[in-house]
Amino acid sequence: MKVSLGPLLYCWQKQQVIDFYQEVAASDIPLVYLGEAVCSRRRELKWGDYLALAQMLKQAGKEVVLSTLALIESPSEYTELKRQIDNGEFMIEANDMAAVYLAKERNVPFVCGTSINNYNRGSLDILQRFGMQRFVMPVELSKSWLAQVLQVQPQFEVEVLGYGYLPLAHSARCFTARHQQLSKDSCDTVCRDYAKGLLAQTQEQQPLLRLNGIQTQSAACVDLRSELSAMQQLGVDVFRLSPSSMACIAKANDIAMAIASPATVNLATSVGTQYCNGYWHGEPGLARHISTP
Repeated sequence: MKVSLGPLLYCWQKQQVIDFYQEVAASDIPLVYLGEAVCSRRRELKWGDYLALAQMLKQAGKEVVLSTLALIESPSEYTELKRQIDNGEFMIEANDMAAVYLAKERNVPFVCGTSINNYNRGSLDILQRFGMQRFVMPVELSKSWLAQVLQVQPQFEVEVLGYGYLPLAHSARCFTARHQQLSKDSCDTVCRDYAKGLLAQTQEQQPLLRLNGIQTQSAACVDLRSELSAMQQLGVDVFRLSPSSMACIAKANDIAMAIASPATVNLATSVGTQYCNGYWHGEPGLARHISTP
């Protein structure tokens, strides 16, 4: 089992992104996903910038996977998707079935991201024949579901999003722009103002969701670090951390150390911190969300 760093899902300034991945290059994280997976209107970094970062990370000894958009809405986005898949060097993370189709057509190996609705072993085996090397379990599924899927040893790897804000849905509308009374086509990339997305609360002022452009996330983080041993016993190959700050690099380092030497690293969570671990336990996502001593 190893730890991975998922794609950065927020719109940060270009230099901030570069600084972030330079720190990742110096970390113990073996597997890094890289690329814009949410909205093509985020143009802080262009395709050439991501390729340069991928090369830098590869030279630092990292396995790099290029993540694609989770929602393909226009011919230009489809053209860009073709260019990503035809990069000739790095595996891609398919976050839309269009990416799966193109990868199969070009005989390019791929990872299935969380936004591909893989809900049974039959569909996973078909995708494996298409070229899928690994799938990231949809975040709303449970440990018991995964155990059932893995009753027969698969020919693909399994990755679980174990730490970070859960990606719940994508929409053709941009809720961040709408909050600022802007249209999606004239959004001025206002999501740059929200480094961790825009928190949405209930009328009772309880955190509910996190709006990240066209993506909706959980308000609280999932934190399954205490489940590392259970995941290893199930046959999970990769524990994913979804980054939301520079501090996430240190967390990923700790997880990597805990996997290598379980007895030497304490991954205890902060008492009173809210987490949304319910899905993993087969319960509503908001369940089991307060850590205790």
